[in-house]
Amino acid sequence: MTGIVANIQRYTIHDGPGVRTEIFLKGCPLRCKWCSNPETISPRPELGVYPTKCIGENACGSCKVACPEDGKPLRFRDGKLETVDRTACTDCLACTADCFLGALKPWGMEMTVEQVMAEVLADRTLYQKSGGGMTLSGGEVTVQADFARALLETAKREGIHTCVESALFCRWETLERLLPLCDFFITDVKLMDAAAHRQWCGVDNGLILENLTKLAGTGLPLVVRIPVVPGVNDGEENLRATAAFLKENIVSGGGLQQVQLLPYRRLGEEKYASLGREYPLEEPPQSPTDERLRELTAFFKAEGLPVAVGAGTKTEE
Repeated sequence: MTGIVANIQRYTIHDGPGVRTEIFLKGCPLRCKWCSNPETISPRPELGVYPTKCIGENACGSCKVACPEDGKPLRFRDGKLETVDRTACTDCLACTADCFLGALKPWGMEMTVEQVMAEVLADRTLYQKSGGGMTLSGGEVTVQADFARALLETAKREGIHTCVESALFCRWETLERLLPLCDFFITDVKLMDAAAHRQWCGVDNGLILENLTKLAGTGLPLVVRIPVVPGVNDGEENLRATAAFLKENIVSGGGLQQVQLLPYRRLGEEKYASLGREYPLEEPPQSPTDERLRELTAFFKAEGLPVAVGAGTKTEE
């Protein structure tokens, strides 16, 4: 079995307990305007272009040689790569193979379960010492549910702790197939109003909240993250609705470990440019101030929720 993997990141400490290897799978049905990983949205491999890293077609030129279209999609200015004609490029990624400085980067590659697990198992000793393991993220893990299940099955056979990070926009039956193989779960609550969620994330939130309620009922250890995007979801009405939902539907399951407030950062803009896309937020907001984050922390703490600012940090007492 194979899947399309955007990236494998080793030695991570923020997405699940301990030191972990994180597998970013491609494909996501959401279109969050603040997404910092646009390379994981499309389910297929894509070409990333970083012109400033090119040393010139005369000094190198390996991309033109490798391109099956005789280099026609590649656009040069003054001898250096400027862009790629996306209408002519087939995203075969042949041009990336010998681009040793990364001017042309493969965003995604087809990998077997065995290839991915070889990366994961290389750090088994670190997992044992730190209580870490493997985290599946995305994109949206459930887009490649069969591949994800195969990875989780292999990890469990090897005694590796498993974590899944999902936005929960999927059929419950799809998610249910993964849960028996999962030791820890991470999800997020972006907006409570369905129309606002559709406006900012591209989809309705009804299915997400329904799945989150069912997930909490399993008692699986769970972290709920709230991306704090000023002017989008940090208003009093949304905050109170979010806290009420968590108290009424999530806390009772007994698995909630922490509510994490993740401040919006202007991350991923370079990735959008590498893919030839505009950054979705026309007027990006400023990151929330420390004072504002302290106010939000105090609010959720007063609501009786275990809250922290950032991923992998201590809960506020």
